[in-house]
Amino acid sequence: MKIVDFLNEKAISADLKSNNKEDIIRELVDLLAKAEGIRNKEELVKVLVNRESLGSTGIGQGVGIPHGKTNTAKKLVAAFGVSHQGVNFDALDGDPVYIFFLLVAPEDSAGPHLKGLARISRLLKDKFFRESLKALTDEKAIYKLIREEDAKKA
Repeated sequence: MKIVDFLNEKAISADLKSNNKEDIIRELVDLLAKAEGIRNKEELVKVLVNRESLGSTGIGQGVGIPHGKTNTAKKLVAAFGVSHQGVNFDALDGDPVYIFFLLVAPEDSAGPHLKGLARISRLLKDKFFRESLKALTDEKAIYKLIREEDAKKA
């Protein structure tokens, strides 16, 4: 599974404006809703915020992967954003989060959801890749970099 299989090119922001966890989630949900035609944004935000209450999806090293399952999504979909100022996302290492992947799957799809999370985590382990993503200020360049990195790591 490749990230470009579930990341819509139109659901990318090179400059997230929010400065707290819930607002970042809302901003990413807005991106995803516009790109994928998701209607019930409030339900999706609630699912994601509830998931965060179980334990932060800020995995450390400046990365957050908020995720959840809801039937507002018909397939595995993702949004991506960079916050240049960093956000307190209750990350495991206590550091601010700059890189966000929002992952949403239908309620009955454990396999694709877990494969998507694993794929994102694997790519973002690479410090050079993370730093490159943070430095970009253009959505098309971000998508191109993700696509290239995705193709390298089969």
